[in-house]
Amino acid sequence: MLKCRTVWKKLAPLARAPSTVCRQNVKRAGLNNGRTPVHVPVAHMSTGFAGGGWDNQLYILLLGATCVGGGIYVYNLIKEDQQRYQNRMAQILSRSEKAAIEKTAVSIQSELSEELSPPAEAVAPGETTEPPQVGSTPAKPKVPSHAPYLLIGGGTASFAAARSIRARDPGAKVLIVTDEPDLPYMRPPLSKELWFSDDPSVTETLRFKQWNGKERSIYFQPPSFYINSEEMDSSENGGVAVLTGKKVVHMDVRGNKVKLDDDTEISYDKCLIATGGVPRNLQVIERAGDEVVKRTTLFRKVEDFKSLDKVSRNVKSITVIGGGFLGSELACALGRRSAESGLEVIQMFPEKGNMGKVLPEYLSNWTTEKVKKEGVKIISEALVKSVTYKDDRLEIKLKDGRLVKTDHIIAAVGLEPSVDLAKSAGLEVDSDFGGYRVNAELQARSNIWVAGDAACFYDIRLGRRRVEHHDHAVVSGRLAGENMTGANKPYWHQSMFWSDLGPDVGYEAIGIIDSSLPTVGVFAKATAKDTPKAATEQSGTGIRSESETEDTAISPVASPTSAPTEEQHKDDYGKGVIFYLRDKVVVGIILWNVFNRMPVARKIIKDGEEHADLNEVAKLFNIHDD
Repeated sequence: MLKCRTVWKKLAPLARAPSTVCRQNVKRAGLNNGRTPVHVPVAHMSTGFAGGGWDNQLYILLLGATCVGGGIYVYNLIKEDQQRYQNRMAQILSRSEKAAIEKTAVSIQSELSEELSPPAEAVAPGETTEPPQVGSTPAKPKVPSHAPYLLIGGGTASFAAARSIRARDPGAKVLIVTDEPDLPYMRPPLSKELWFSDDPSVTETLRFKQWNGKERSIYFQPPSFYINSEEMDSSENGGVAVLTGKKVVHMDVRGNKVKLDDDTEISYDKCLIATGGVPRNLQVIERAGDEVVKRTTLFRKVEDFKSLDKVSRNVKSITVIGGGFLGSELACALGRRSAESGLEVIQMFPEKGNMGKVLPEYLSNWTTEKVKKEGVKIISEALVKSVTYKDDRLEIKLKDGRLVKTDHIIAAVGLEPSVDLAKSAGLEVDSDFGGYRVNAELQARSNIWVAGDAACFYDIRLGRRRVEHHDHAVVSGRLAGENMTGANKPYWHQSMFWSDLGPDVGYEAIGIIDSSLPTVGVFAKATAKDTPKAATEQSGTGIRSESETEDTAISPVASPTSAPTEEQHKDDYGKGVIFYLRDKVVVGIILWNVFNRMPVARKIIKDGEEHADLNEVAKLFNIHDD
């Protein structure tokens, strides 16, 4: 059509030209004669070119050629349109037939699969079906677009907050987002009771016997306790859903929404950050290369327990770097195993004795001797200079020139709070203690709370602090959940922590425990009842903070006459109480092989009074009773 129009535009002036020339000639003749002609015969008016008959024939020839060309063009255009239409219809029909064939094939394959697969009733409870074949993609759980209560992190603090929210708001819909593949679980057994289990399949069951002989799982609740994340929107009675294997990477505080690592967005009404922390590593290990790094364990999660258990059964030597709670617990646990398997267990640390940063020197030295009796080789005052991989072994060179050869390293040198969301959320990170800075109500912003290891909170008795223990995660998570439902309570509870060096030696502590503070210790002879095993038999629980109550505490009665003096310590510290002082006020207490007396210790710190004779205060713990 475009070509036809172009040709016509070129020929149209030629067709109009003869008529125009004829009219102009007539008009000119009239002007010359001075009058208008009366009659001009139509037969004599030319419609062709000016000139003779040849001109008219040429004009008719051009006009005819134009008409024939236009007709040919239109015919070809219509024919091409018809061909395109037929091709298009053929494609559509072909596509429909292909879809029908594929649908039939899928249907046949599905029927075959149903015939070959065993019936659902044939699978025993607790057993899992065969994993999907290679190439199949399991359906991903639907991520809800909105969660009234969003809890970031899947640890103890998040679970405690979820239960607290549901207790105050029974219809609440709570979504826990965790980057771990597991449901919420307790971490203390990973370095304690699980290592003393006689069950060879403990790494799969994750069930253990407590010191009192009772068995339990590390998981707070079975999967049936939770609802599916897909059902959260439609659940009439609400519930707690857990989204595993997902990490929150960005937080939009103004828009009340977060972004996951797969770019999914979730909006929220109220949010809790309980991201915990990540284990620190030594820089000399990080710079040592892949061979050293892959032979180093940073102990924190279930997968770390499983992998370390496997390593301990396949190597000849393991070295634990770090003398704190975690390092000493793992060293004792592995030391017990060394008696059976011949495993060499080495523990090295920069302090003079085990837990030298928290225990007084005399008690740290005594603890070190206890750890040695568990089959652990202790290297104290050890500063690591370099780590290399040579001849299929790791060589640890110390700054004083000592060289230690081993097969595997456990780096237990502390925890770094996870504050990755601080930048995007605009939240303050404490420069002294680390972690998100919150007020006494654990609130970082108007609708954002922080609990657990990542919270740097204001203690109304002891000032600003950050605590990395199980009981603090429980208590702070519970309080955050209450405040998310409108309680507006301050964090006044003094959380406790405990450590067991096997079933025979353990302690519970509260407040500020720092060996640089002045201490007063009062000890007595221990009996068979003064062990972690006996304590759990009496309380009925292996997680001793679960038996804590406030109403059992009594007001301490101290004598005003004598001044506090440090008791002369004997070589055997069977059981006792160690008071940590700041400005003559008790700010921390360790109960050494003294159990189920924590409410008394909590009351002493809460009162914040000066005591003239701490020996009298120690009597409140009944340490002299048989």
